[in-house]
Amino acid sequence: MTEPESGGGCRSGYVSEELLESGGPDEVARAAAAYANERARREDYDAASRKPCSAGKMARRIAMMLGEKDGGNSGMVESADGRIASEDRNGGAAATPGAGRRPPWLRVKAVRGENWRKMLTNLGGLHTVCQEANCPNIGECYNRGTATFMILGDTCTRSCGFCNVKMGKVDEVDWTEPERLAESVERMGLRHVVVTSVNRDNLPDGGAGVFAECIRKIRARTPGVTIEVLTPDFLGDLPSLKIVMDEKPEVFNHNVETVPRLYRPVRPQARYERSLKVLAEAKKMYPAGLTKSGLMVGLGEEFEEVVEVLKDLRANEVDMVTIGQYLQPNKYMLPVVRYVTPEEFDRLGEAARDLGFIGVASGPLVRSSYFAENQLPERG
Repeated sequence: MTEPESGGGCRSGYVSEELLESGGPDEVARAAAAYANERARREDYDAASRKPCSAGKMARRIAMMLGEKDGGNSGMVESADGRIASEDRNGGAAATPGAGRRPPWLRVKAVRGENWRKMLTNLGGLHTVCQEANCPNIGECYNRGTATFMILGDTCTRSCGFCNVKMGKVDEVDWTEPERLAESVERMGLRHVVVTSVNRDNLPDGGAGVFAECIRKIRARTPGVTIEVLTPDFLGDLPSLKIVMDEKPEVFNHNVETVPRLYRPVRPQARYERSLKVLAEAKKMYPAGLTKSGLMVGLGEEFEEVVEVLKDLRANEVDMVTIGQYLQPNKYMLPVVRYVTPEEFDRLGEAARDLGFIGVASGPLVRSSYFAENQLPERG
């Protein structure tokens, strides 16, 4: 493997023009991922800014290459400053990237108080997706004494175009984490706990064994607690998925995130059909459990495309769904194409209920684990 090209900022590196011409999308995505990980490992620097080259910027450029190879159907175009702008129905780029100022229904008051400080103490140094993903609901949830625990470190092996979690060289697995997580759940007196993780494609089981150990440790310390796991796709490896499902989590959650047309810029290393298969197989492995998925809107999708995703989820026996507004977590990530109105969220929620989902949360500030305990249906 040759040294990445130096100077001039982020480059395509191992994704050569020849590969773009002759390779399939999977080959290009794998080369992009290899380059991103190698670049992060070597801590390559941008010659102009002397700052680490942004994995998000690299991911978006790779996404653009993939979109061009696919005949320009990615729905996004690159603006002069290297960001992604929305493409209108006639193929023209928006004059300025993004959707402008946030509307009133998305303005959240920052809330910090005694409960916030107590929460940080209870977490005991554990990671939460609330902090790492820059969630807009963090103040409200922390002050209610709830959080979504994020295991397997704070560094991801993938370069999704929407996510604030950092990408780079990952740490060794910390096998004390499940016990520490269980202790925090016990201290906080939680009745429902949500556990998620970064992607760990570097591990043979994708981190499934750590998920399973967390479930065992939590139940040992807090009998009666309901557990929801929000997992990666484990690269579609069913034995890895079975490791998690053998522990019978009450809720298995895996997010499809967006419509199939936008996967290249939004989830360049994921596959829509693979995510659907993971959800379907999880239900087969533990039929008594609930399955759940979520997606963001505001990235350039059409209403009808979202409804088609909802139909696909129900066809794969997914029980619960969350739909929320995508918010750009930092300037390097994909910009918001538009802000979806509360009325349209109501229409999407109604469409989901009409399709037979038993748990539906649809609204501007809805996230996968937002009031997750209230999304659980009454079970006899």
